[in-house]
Amino acid sequence: MALETRTLSHDDLDGVWQVLEHAFGGANAPEDRDVEFGLVDPKRFYGTYDGDQPVATGGSFALTLTVPGGVRPVAGVTWVGVSPTHRRRGLLTSLKRRMLDDLHAAGEPVAALWASEGAIYQRFGYGPAAWNVSLSIPSKAAFNRPVTAGDVRLTQPDAAVLAPVYDQVAARSLGWSARDAKWWEYRLHDPEHRRSGASPMLAVLADGPSGVEGYALYSTKQEWHEGMSGSTVSVREVVALDPATRARLWRYLLDLDLMKTVTAYLSGLDDPVLHLLAEPRSARAQMKDNLWVRLVDVPTALAARSYATDVDVVLDVVDDFCPWNAGRWRLSGGPAGGVCSATTDAADVSVNAGDLGAAYLGGTTLLARAAAGHVVEQRDGALAAASLAFGWPGPAPYAPLVF
Repeated sequence: MALETRTLSHDDLDGVWQVLEHAFGGANAPEDRDVEFGLVDPKRFYGTYDGDQPVATGGSFALTLTVPGGVRPVAGVTWVGVSPTHRRRGLLTSLKRRMLDDLHAAGEPVAALWASEGAIYQRFGYGPAAWNVSLSIPSKAAFNRPVTAGDVRLTQPDAAVLAPVYDQVAARSLGWSARDAKWWEYRLHDPEHRRSGASPMLAVLADGPSGVEGYALYSTKQEWHEGMSGSTVSVREVVALDPATRARLWRYLLDLDLMKTVTAYLSGLDDPVLHLLAEPRSARAQMKDNLWVRLVDVPTALAARSYATDVDVVLDVVDDFCPWNAGRWRLSGGPAGGVCSATTDAADVSVNAGDLGAAYLGGTTLLARAAAGHVVEQRDGALAAASLAFGWPGPAPYAPLVF
């Protein structure tokens, strides 16, 4: 029987959710599924069917993401999986073909995702655009300057209290996405079966002259060995309006009594705590890829962001999977924005689509991609100038929430 790919309805979600569970080798409780379903617009999601049986799926959330120069719409690709019974038949490639064609037709110029395996998505023109570190810091770790955790309050997580702080920080933090009520429900979803014996999620609020100026979400897990604590603080999120507030939130988390280790799975590459620690090595920071970005429409995407320095460069773009992007494009821009249009002028820099995706948020440089052999300079000096322009002053981009 021929395989058919189509957009979904709400009635289809249970079936494709089972495909994801089989593909990722795990099962989810009904309450987890229901929270996830609340985020889904079925018209943006697809199922490949073998008869009436779903065997592959994929889709995207309509997100807004902070990129250099402002907040822009981005398709947050998710729910990508193929049933174990139908692997190695090209179903993933067919799904990606359909998804990118439809995003292009709908005028959505940028897609981003979290990769289960980076090797998969490089084939489809995605590049590693953001990175994060995971931290494992000894409790009571000393700072290299005095910081106190004054004016903090312990409470239950409440989106109404947290959102005003998050909204301000997200709007200026590269890679962060806006959260409505459904995304806050997803962020704060904390069922007991997911805690592995840890406490319910807690919120600590940092007060200041203007009210709440920062918060941290965390849980604790008690473990004792021969009368000694091996307990852990698991930090879910630290958000603050200014560096001083972030520092005192970290001081609070590190000073919790009867804890041995403070872990954070998602922190920025330049999280201030790394520069506050008297012994930075004690954080045991491990870098990981974060968001992968795909430019669905190269000229529109490049014109939608700003540039750190003035730039005028002709990019010769190679894009086998989205051929409408292939060719030479003149990018002219600066801090106020950019324009990008087709040109017959000689190329200054040759790039693949994945290189532009990697550089899009300003966190992976074109020079780094060139050092790996992906980007080729055609005019002396053009690569360094373009790489500098694609960067952005401020903290390195990363997404603080997996979608």
